[in-house]
Amino acid sequence: MATQKKILLVDDEKDIVEFIKYNLEKENYKVITAYDGEEALEKIVQNPDLVILDILMPKLTGYEVCKKIKGNMDYHNIPIIFLTAKTSEIDEILGLELGASDYIKKPISPQQLMARVKSNLRKFENKDELSKKTNKEIYNINGLIIDIEKYIVKVHNIEKLLPKKEFELLCFLVKNQGKVFSRELLLQNVWGANAYVDDRTVDVHIRKIREKLGDLADLIETKKGVGYKFKDV
Repeated sequence: MATQKKILLVDDEKDIVEFIKYNLEKENYKVITAYDGEEALEKIVQNPDLVILDILMPKLTGYEVCKKIKGNMDYHNIPIIFLTAKTSEIDEILGLELGASDYIKKPISPQQLMARVKSNLRKFENKDELSKKTNKEIYNINGLIIDIEKYIVKVHNIEKLLPKKEFELLCFLVKNQGKVFSRELLLQNVWGANAYVDDRTVDVHIRKIREKLGDLADLIETKKGVGYKFKDV
């Protein structure tokens, strides 16, 4: 028997939440509800299989919620469908650029919503299966070798000793090659949201990692005023 899929449904209009929840539950989905952006982020820890997210909400907008989810390594693969009355093409492009999988304009029929939900879940499952098949725990990038399982970093075949947080920070950037992360997001993902450290901690760790990478130090790029990224090579 297939595992029941969980969907996080976020909208500040209770009538809409109840209407969509009813139709999702008819299709045997388990529905987690939230009525504002902050509540959505509290409930994302329940690891839903998909998020249906309104844009115009109190406390945090859907765009802000999407950005935070996609910036968190634990949840960034969860597909997000924006459900909104906003009809501008610019709004749609912004939502997709933030990492949303789909964008549905209100009003929407239950049949259309269910079709989009099933389509996005199916795409995610196929992508997840492919990821499992091709997943590698050893990275070899221009002379930099990282063996995640064995906790080994080599530069031109010479092993380098990295303390735990330096290793975790390097691995996080490598796993997300080409993506720029702010210091705040790096702190959240590597040190944890409740860690008692500041932005300078990231800068110090990046400097120490670069020293150990030697002539490969430029694999980690600084985006002035934004943060850091690992080159997409």
